[in-house]
Amino acid sequence: MTPKQIVPEFHVCGPLDMQDLAAAATAGFRAIICARPDGEEPGQLPAREMATLAEALGMAFVHIPVTPGSFADADVATMRTMLDRLPGPVLGYCRTGTRAATLWALAQAGLRPPEAILMLANAAGFDLSAQRPRLAAGAVAPRPGTPKTYDVVIVGGGAAGIATASSLLKRRPSLDIAIVEPAECHYYQPGWTMVGAGVFQPETTRVPMGAVMPDRVTWIRQAAAGFAPDAREVALADGSSLRYRILVAAPGLRLAWEAIPGLAEALGRNGVTSNYRFDLAPYTFRLASTVQGGRALFTQPAMPIKCAGAPQKAMYLSCDIWRTAGVLPRMEVEFHNAGGVLFGVPTYVPALMEYVERYGIGLNFGSTLVGVDGDAGVATFERKGSDGTAERVERDFDMLHAVPPQRPLDAVAASPLAGAGGWIEVDPATLRHVRHPDIFALGDAADTPNAKTAAAARKQAPVVAVNVLAALEGKAPAAQYDGYGSCPLTVERGKIVLAEFGYGGALLPTFPRWILDGSRPTRLAWFLKDRMLPPIYWHAMLKGREWLCQPQPVVPSKEAA
Repeated sequence: MTPKQIVPEFHVCGPLDMQDLAAAATAGFRAIICARPDGEEPGQLPAREMATLAEALGMAFVHIPVTPGSFADADVATMRTMLDRLPGPVLGYCRTGTRAATLWALAQAGLRPPEAILMLANAAGFDLSAQRPRLAAGAVAPRPGTPKTYDVVIVGGGAAGIATASSLLKRRPSLDIAIVEPAECHYYQPGWTMVGAGVFQPETTRVPMGAVMPDRVTWIRQAAAGFAPDAREVALADGSSLRYRILVAAPGLRLAWEAIPGLAEALGRNGVTSNYRFDLAPYTFRLASTVQGGRALFTQPAMPIKCAGAPQKAMYLSCDIWRTAGVLPRMEVEFHNAGGVLFGVPTYVPALMEYVERYGIGLNFGSTLVGVDGDAGVATFERKGSDGTAERVERDFDMLHAVPPQRPLDAVAASPLAGAGGWIEVDPATLRHVRHPDIFALGDAADTPNAKTAAAARKQAPVVAVNVLAALEGKAPAAQYDGYGSCPLTVERGKIVLAEFGYGGALLPTFPRWILDGSRPTRLAWFLKDRMLPPIYWHAMLKGREWLCQPQPVVPSKEAA
């Protein structure tokens, strides 16, 4: 069995037997699609038996039998549905792989340009040019005339956008909602820290986008190219547009790897890694598990960034691996933080300092990563002195965990929605746009002064849902967001400092202190055990389970009264 990748989420190969299925499971495949009819050749295992074997190995199995040269519309529709719903990556197989590749290609018609589909298949070794007419017939052209108007258009299919859609539909199932999202996969990004520590497997943090997309929404599978709030329109990448009664903007942010010269080219080799990328988090664990001595550098850029605790968690968990292996005394660990403090909420700093001292970590504040030479193993930092002057310092490394600067998406920064910094301007309590009352924003793209975490999105989603419904009825906002965010700062495997806070650094614990004092390292096996955190926390948030957080009512001001 030699799978050929067409896209990261779909590979194809020739015939499979029992040993091949076991190898596929070991390689990380989570679903199998068989495109062969039973009895096609002697010795072929029937689909029912293959399904039993696959399920015993923890993989889903789907049978879409296709005779060579015949691809019925019903089979293509089934393939498209399965690609949306099955956990990835998916391995399709037939006698040579061609039928599985063709099913994939036809299922992409209308989702990708025909030439892009043919190019991807050709790169994997399959000439599907005979399918060009059918792919062209299925292509979706920009619709002429007046764009369709939805009750709510949500830009962004990340945690914030999906949770908001679920919360809206829970309250009013009749809403006509469109979600604009080009990605094929949805990621549980907080889990990448645990992948980098060897606690989670990468695939537990990724599901097909169709698996989390609410059933009653219209999924627009392309990117937003611009915003026209005066016309209540969202421009799409293909030149078409959508209209809305209410817009919810949750497009996320951009990781600016290119802002640090040499970093993008060095990632994934020569000891340079980052838990901020799905494909690199396993490399973090490999480095922490194999480095036997030397210097390890961990960096944090200027705010705002996703999860301000993540750069530290990568460091603490790597140190814990080295401590367990007896390697820590031979390691020189440095934390280079562009900011001036270890953590922005002082209450949690003493507990973190215990581990800084235990692991012998050298703290370097006001130190910003500005260059990487991966081949030479040298990182360059710019350090600001107390007098405001800056100097550049080079540090050799055996391991570098780098976190890039993080910026608004270009389509957001150049739009009328953005403020001076490029982020979407909203009222920090109601999450309503300060100039456009029919627009709300949440998640990483909003300019609210809270930590950009999944926990923040969890709290913001029901607030936005309640206020969107009020706006649809011509009423004032009815709920407010208190700035809640949390960072479960994992300081060693299974032990956390659970930082929970709101606007202005106010402490907002969700547990009684007699159960959990978040300001002290606490062993919470029931909270962090194995792989339980992602499915419980993540899926509950996406499905709009408000038992996780109740929106607070807006308190009218004296002026409003």
